[in-house]
Amino acid sequence: MGAFAGTAAGMSVPACDGGDLPPDAATPRAPATVTGPPEPSATPSGPRPLYLGTYTSVEGGGEGIGLATYDPATGRITGAGVVGGVGDPSFLAVHPDGRTLYAVNEREDGAVTAVRLSDRTVLGSSATGGSSPCHLSVHPGGRFLLSADYGSGSVAVHRIETSGALGERTALVTHSSPAPGPGQQGPHAHQFVTAPDGGHVLAVDLGTDTVYTYRLDEQAGTLTEVSRAAARAGAGPRHLTFHPGGRYAYLADEVDDTVAVCAYEPSSGRLSIGEPQPTGSGSGTNYPAQFAVTADGRYAFLANRGHNSVARYAVEEDGARLRLLGTVPVGGDFPRHLALSPDGGLLFTANQRSGDVSVFHVDADSGELRSAGEPFASPVAVCALPL
Repeated sequence: MGAFAGTAAGMSVPACDGGDLPPDAATPRAPATVTGPPEPSATPSGPRPLYLGTYTSVEGGGEGIGLATYDPATGRITGAGVVGGVGDPSFLAVHPDGRTLYAVNEREDGAVTAVRLSDRTVLGSSATGGSSPCHLSVHPGGRFLLSADYGSGSVAVHRIETSGALGERTALVTHSSPAPGPGQQGPHAHQFVTAPDGGHVLAVDLGTDTVYTYRLDEQAGTLTEVSRAAARAGAGPRHLTFHPGGRYAYLADEVDDTVAVCAYEPSSGRLSIGEPQPTGSGSGTNYPAQFAVTADGRYAFLANRGHNSVARYAVEEDGARLRLLGTVPVGGDFPRHLALSPDGGLLFTANQRSGDVSVFHVDADSGELRSAGEPFASPVAVCALPL
């Protein structure tokens, strides 16, 4: 796997999906911070903001963070310009107070950037201490930014100032063990999110086939490892999404094209990974990217890159079981990221190779997906963050 590919979870702090291979290569990483999806609400009226992640350093890429709006009733997307001066913003997340947007800068010298949303001013960037950051999320307390460096297999924590700007880096940990899995040359941290209990943060590492649990010191911003969960050798875990009940999570394994239900113990932070399950892709080449779970916990959706579909699952036994219902074509190529709108009425997929964003209406009762129309063109679309 290379240095660009894509991931996220589901809570009131949404985020987009960043990566592991260049957009033109065959890739073999929701809302971001994970404390459970937001409570469902009535469909808002009037246009809502949509932020789009891309790569700026590749042919046909974007010029920065894409700006758009969407109609919550129809799903129609309208372009609204670009926030320039942000390099390779392949993954996005918003602060819990809604005032600041954060982006990774997925480059060899990795960094994260803060943007004030009121006037779209870039507040500055800070080095992650690693290479090719592909995911970030905001801790629910709003005081720390968590980021994952795919290239170096490291995770970092930055302090967030009251202005929303980034302060000092308070922690940096590189995954030095266990040894890399089959076909991997080293660790590849693909996601760094907060568990529903708030005190534990979990790092998903594709290279070591491991999910690491850390306790975050909410004053100092330091990390203490408390547990490890081993995936099957060669599974290539990419993205973990929690059920709103907080006791189960769903893991997308991009290398062996499987998913797994995981049990989670809030008191200890211990995660237990279950048996592999199908993604609905059949026998073709496919790399699952990430899950999104509805706020009521009844349905889960999985982005399938290669099969170019969204797999639909019924969530049963209070989150302990996934039952595959089928797949729906995304109408684009290589859905790198997917996200539900805050009210749960729409599902967005960012289709990297076709350079567009697809939108689906979500039936709250059946979990069925219905296309909202033709995809919206967006250069090298790797992240779609609806607010």
